[in-house]
Amino acid sequence: MASPSTINWSAVIADPRFQKLHRRKVTVLWGLMAISVLYYFLLPVGAAYYQDIFKVKVWGVINVGLLFALSEFVVAWAIAVFYSRLANREFDTLAAEIAADYTKRAGAGS
Repeated sequence: MASPSTINWSAVIADPRFQKLHRRKVTVLWGLMAISVLYYFLLPVGAAYYQDIFKVKVWGVINVGLLFALSEFVVAWAIAVFYSRLANREFDTLAAEIAADYTKRAGAGS
């Protein structure tokens, strides 16, 4: 196996597959961040401007506002699971392929 110092990192960065992988990851991560930030700020906006809806009792002392606040955890976990599955299916496969190619090239060059 080639050591990290023998791999041509400039070539890896210039590889179109790496560029595609990086672009796709950045797009997905910015999208997920936007969704999570928007959802996060719906709680204070809702609590400030839609108090009548947030005060609606659902069960006992449980109201819509409390359920919405708890749903923040569900959304965070859903985003994490979505990204994890996407990374396992797409990103990790392509990254392993790129790494194998450049490790092989570095090993052949020594």
